[in-house]
This record gives sequence, structure tokens and C-alpha cells, in this order.
Amino acid sequence: MSQIKTTEEFQELFDIDANLNRLVKNIELLNYINPLNIASEKKKFFASKYNYEPEFKYRKVRFNGYKLHRLFFSQRLERIENEDIRQLYEDVIYEYSGLIECIQTIGQGRKFYFNSLKSFGTPTEKDIENAKFILRFDDSEFDEQMLPMYNASEAKEYFKEFSKRYDFKYNIKISNNLSAAAMVLNNTQTLVLRKSHKYSLNQLKVLTNHEIGVHMVTTFNGLYQPLKVFSNGLPNNVETQEGLAVYSEFMSGCLTIERLKELAYRVLAVNSLNKGYNFSDTFHLLHNQHKLNRDKAFAITLRVHRGGGFTKDHLYLRGLRNVYKYAKSGNDLSILLTGKVSQEYVPTIEKLQELGLAITPRYYTDAYVKNDNNNQNLDFILSSLK
Repeated sequence: MSQIKTTEEFQELFDIDANLNRLVKNIELLNYINPLNIASEKKKFFASKYNYEPEFKYRKVRFNGYKLHRLFFSQRLERIENEDIRQLYEDVIYEYSGLIECIQTIGQGRKFYFNSLKSFGTPTEKDIENAKFILRFDDSEFDEQMLPMYNASEAKEYFKEFSKRYDFKYNIKISNNLSAAAMVLNNTQTLVLRKSHKYSLNQLKVLTNHEIGVHMVTTFNGLYQPLKVFSNGLPNNVETQEGLAVYSEFMSGCLTIERLKELAYRVLAVNSLNKGYNFSDTFHLLHNQHKLNRDKAFAITLRVHRGGGFTKDHLYLRGLRNVYKYAKSGNDLSILLTGKVSQEYVPTIEKLQELGLAITPRYYTDAYVKNDNNNQNLDFILSSLK
């Protein structure tokens, strides 16, 4: 590994990187996208026999979008001599600019949806075929580990115990305003657990391997990099990061067909936005057509309809397929763990490492080393995805 270079040669790059780091602190999309009144709107929706259109409330945006855009685009990228690195930073600025537009239009219906499309895309025909393929498999085996029996405080203890295998320190918060069972906030190194949720033992295994084993690992690896862009995120990093996280569930032996189906339902739910479905249309698709119980159908519908149509959820399945194929081809996963990075920038990351502008990751996902995966069914399904 060559020396980290903060010399004159790269001073311009470090200055631009530091500027972007200061600006990007305001735009953690997950801070804004979760509705503040989920419980009361869910109650109204169920009371209306699933025909009420929920009216979600969101946090106030605490920054001036126009001013932020201007500051992002005023960076003098022409001063970065290396073409690949200059291109990376150009892509990064467009990506962050898109996230500002997303945050500014949360709760504004189709306006937000079109901004979300720009940032996260929408399922391709291939993605939809993969989702339908997964839904053909039977997941009816009873397993005691699937019974929801742990509250958020017990889940918190389970996370603390699991995290002893890594030596980083993070915060754990329990919150009422969360559409997922758990999530990691990168900016503040915080794990948030949903207060009202009952966790099964299998779900705790899934979430610890997913949230701590990958999301927290890449958060801390990113913080140790000389360039802050690794911590703030490369373009399209959601697909790779979620792919790595679900692959960690697979490698730790706790991924189930039921969980895989959940990712498939998310693809179909995001595709329903494309067709102009409203909240109850998507709910009916999952609950009536696909026979999902009403709480699960509501949770998936909420995830994709929050903000006005949030398309991010289709990326989990595509990301898993790509990471699975990448790993099976014998590629080194550690480069994908260097921070919030994406697969398509591997050559650029390697170049940065050669120049001493990036270091190999300090932490490595525990599940990839242990490899407790022995589920031939799942192996067959993942290897068959197009």
C-alpha cells in the first residue's frame, strides 16, 4: 500500500472533498422520508376497510436547497488532474444534487416520485421477472425462530451482544417514526429500532447481519478513509450496499425464502407506482392478489408510497443478484466494503488505492468469513436470477 498522499499534488482534490463533506451533512434522505404519523394513519386506513388514502406528515426541511445546489456546482473540478477521479466527483455532485431535489419535494406526490426515479430508477422487465420467479417458491415450513416474540428493548440487547465481534462504537435509538424494523443513520453512526415492532429470532439474526455486519461496517470503513466521499457515498451506492447487506444474511445462514419474497414484493410494489397506483391500489395488490397479511402488505406499501412514491426498494433484489454473481465469480468483496461505494466504481477505487488516496477496509463482514450458508434451495434461486 502506498503512502496516503496529502501533498501538493492532491491538495485541490482534498479541498474539494472537504467542501463536499461540509455540504452533504444536511442531506441524509432517511432523516426526512419517514412519516411522523404512521400509527394514526394506519389506524384510519384499516378502519376504512383499506380505501382511505393516508395523509402522511414529514419533518420540516432544514436547509436552503437553492443555496446548496449553487455551492455544490461551484466546486472547481477542473483542478483535479486525474480524469477518472474528476469524473467520480462530477458524478457525486449530480447524485447529491438529485438527493436535495428528493428531500425538497417529499410529500408532493408525483413531483417527489419523478425525483426519486432520477435518483433510484425503477424496476426493469428483468427485475420484475426475477421477482415473479421467486414468488413461485413455497415458504410454508413452520419454524419457531420465525415467531415474533422480542420487543425493541430486547432487540437492543441482542444487537449489543452481536456487535461485540466488531470494535466500533455506535449509538442505538428506539423510535416511533420508522417504516422499517431497523435502520442505520450513516451521519451519526446510529442504529434506530422501531418501538412498536415485535422481532422474531430469525429477524434479529437477519437485521444484525444486515445492519451491523454491512451498513455499520461500511459506515466505519468510510470514516477511516482519507477522502470523505467514501463516507458520504458514491453514486448508486444503495444498490451495492443493500446487495452486500442481504448477501450477508445469505452467508450467515439466516436468509429465508420468506425474506426473499419480501424483496420480490417490494419490486412489484415499486412497479405499481409506475402504473400510477395509489396507496390502496398497491395495498390491494399485495393483500388481496398475493395474500400477504394486512400488516406486511401495509408495511411494504408504506415503504414505497412514502414521500409521494419512493422507488429505492426495488434495488435490494437487483443488488443481491449482482453481489451474489460478483462473489461467485471469485471477486474480492473487501473493495465493496471500503465505504458507501458502488460496484461500477471498482476500477476508480483501485486507482485511488494505488495512488494512496484510499486504504483497504479496516473492518470485514463477519458472515463472509464464517460462511454458514448451506441452503441449496436459496443457492439455486440466486444463481437462477437473470
